[in-house]
Formats: sequence, C-alpha cells, structure tokens
Amino acid sequence: MERLYVSKKDEIIMKIMHYFVTKENYTPVIVNGVKDEIWLENSEAYYKIIRINANYIHNIEQYNFDMFKAKKIVKQIKKKTLSFKIHALNILLDLNEEVKVREDKTLHSLVIKNVKDIKSPKGLAAIFPNIKNDPLNDNNGLDLLINVTKDINETTAKKNHDFEDIFKQKKIIVTYILMGINIAMFILTYLLYFLSKGTINLEQLLAVDSSLIKSGEYYRLITGTFLHAGPLIMPFHLLFNMYALYVIGSQVENFIGKWKFLIVYFASALMGSLLSSVILGGISIGASGAIFGLIGSLAYFGYHYRVYFGQVLKTQIIPLIVINLALGFLLTGIDNVAHIGGLIGGILATMAVGLKHKDQKAEQINGTIVYILLVVFLFFMLLK
Repeated sequence: MERLYVSKKDEIIMKIMHYFVTKENYTPVIVNGVKDEIWLENSEAYYKIIRINANYIHNIEQYNFDMFKAKKIVKQIKKKTLSFKIHALNILLDLNEEVKVREDKTLHSLVIKNVKDIKSPKGLAAIFPNIKNDPLNDNNGLDLLINVTKDINETTAKKNHDFEDIFKQKKIIVTYILMGINIAMFILTYLLYFLSKGTINLEQLLAVDSSLIKSGEYYRLITGTFLHAGPLIMPFHLLFNMYALYVIGSQVENFIGKWKFLIVYFASALMGSLLSSVILGGISIGASGAIFGLIGSLAYFGYHYRVYFGQVLKTQIIPLIVINLALGFLLTGIDNVAHIGGLIGGILATMAVGLKHKDQKAEQINGTIVYILLVVFLFFMLLK
C-alpha cells in the first residue's frame, strides 16, 4: 500500500484548523483574491479573526505588504460584521528568519514553523493553552487527515443544525395572542364607554398614570400598554401598533422562542412605562414601548448573528429605530420616552434570557443585574 505523505506545513494547518473549528467554535470565512491563506471568524472570541498564511515571506518588503493586505481584509470583515473593534491573529507558517514580526494593536502576528511550535509556551499555546490537550496533535499522516475531516464535518453538521433550528419558520402563537388581547381591549374600551354612556372608562381605570401608580396602582404599568386611543372609525393608533407587532413580533418569537419572547415583551412594556412615568409623568397608553423593546431584541439578535444578519441589521433594523425615534421627537402626542425605555428594556431583557446555541452566561448575568437595578432605580425615582 502506498503511504500517504502529508507535508509539515499541511500537518500544521490541519492541526490548527481542527482545534479552532472544533474546540474554539471558529468558522471559515470566504475571502476572494487570496491564495494559500485560511481565514476563520468567531464573533464571541477575543481574536474575532484568525488568519493562517502559508505563503513564503522572503523579506521585509513582502512582510509589510502582507500586513497591509491582511489589515485591509480585516477592515472589510469588521465593516461587514458591524464590529466596533476587532483583534485579529495572524499566523505565519513560512517567514524568513531574517524578517522580524512587529507589534500591532489590531493584527497580532505569530510565527509557527513546526508542529512543536503549536504546543510551545512561546507559540500558539501561549494564547490558546487548551491546544496542548488536543489529542489530534499526536496524529500524523493518514490518521491525521481522516480525523481532521471527520471532526470538522461533525462540527459543521452541528452548526448547520443549530442554524436551521434558529432560522427555520416556526408556528407563531404568542404574537397573535398579544395582538388579540390588544384588539379585544380596544373594542371593550369603547363598547363599555358607549353602553354605560361614559360612566365606565377603561382608560381612567387602567392607563399608565404616574400619580395613581405612586398611590400603589402598579398594575397600570402593564395594563396601560394594552390600551389604545382613537375614534372607532379611524383607530390609527391601534392599527399602526398591531401591524408593527405582527411584523416585528413574529420575527422575534421565531428567533428567540415563545417564552423568551413573552418575557422580553412584558419587560420592555414595564421599562417603557416606568421611564415615561418618571420623566414625563401624566397619562400614557399604547403598546409602542413594548414594540420598541422587540425592535431592540431583534437588533441584539441581529448583532450576535451578524455573519448572517449583518446586512439586515445595517439596512433595516438600525434605520427603523432611528426613523421611528426621530418621528417621535418631531411629532406631537407621541410618548418617545416610553419608546426609548422599551428599547433599552428589550435589549437588556434579551441579554438576560440569552440566545439559543450561544454560550452567554456572563452576558445573561450582566443583562439581568442591569435590568433589575434600572427598574429598582426608576421605581425609587417615581415613588420618592
């Protein structure tokens, strides 16, 4: 049988690729116009971008040009993924010994010349110490190729399954229930008002009223978000909010799940009502604070899945937030403070409940703590 020969450079590439894809959750990135380079991306890691360069770099001029080219590609990825700051690791496999790597704040270069450099305390293990425990480092030749292929295929299959689980269309239930409650409350408000000849007014009984909330009627912080004003013939307030809830709510429910969606909705409604009561006072009604919370939740989701959602985030979600907040400041009769409160509440609540298939324990704890502290502070400001 003919013995399979794997070059030292290919062996290094396979072992590094195996570790980053299967253990550190990196995903290959397609970069046009490059040769003998592998680019990996993980938006949750410190080094969001890892580049493995197998090209031979002979002199300082080649090295400078290579750094320039790599940093340009990093900037493109940064722009595409809407990342505020990117640390990239530049792994060089074939650098002339006379060429010395230079320190760079955003693109850290590391020279790996042989397999031993992977586990070396001064090599890759200095940055990723767990790579020393990767059992694949003990394989070579055909065993290495088989195991790398098998493990990467299994990891890719799992990622594809997780992706399908998140983005596949699911049955929407909670959004329709919330829409039904809002519509029912609208009909009930005016039905009771006309049948009782004005003696029963649900807006007086249930609206977000800062003076009555201070007296202990805390339920108004939520009940007021299910009331809508407007004449029976032209209920624009209700129609606009229900259309927004249908479009945005169905997306958020589909992406984060029914129970998490419900928590985010009510957490956003509460935060919007509280902030409005503290800053503006007076009376407020409407679901728009909760809906802005769903927009915030969608933005948070889009940011964490920006590899797939980045263009939508830039061209649709962020402009939607900006335009609606701008309209709220320009037009009268709109409680823009409740919108801002709902937006903040939606982002924090989504942080707290977390996203499926994302390891976000630290963010969940931070989101929960910040949300609770903000609610307690607003209650204190309202009741003092």
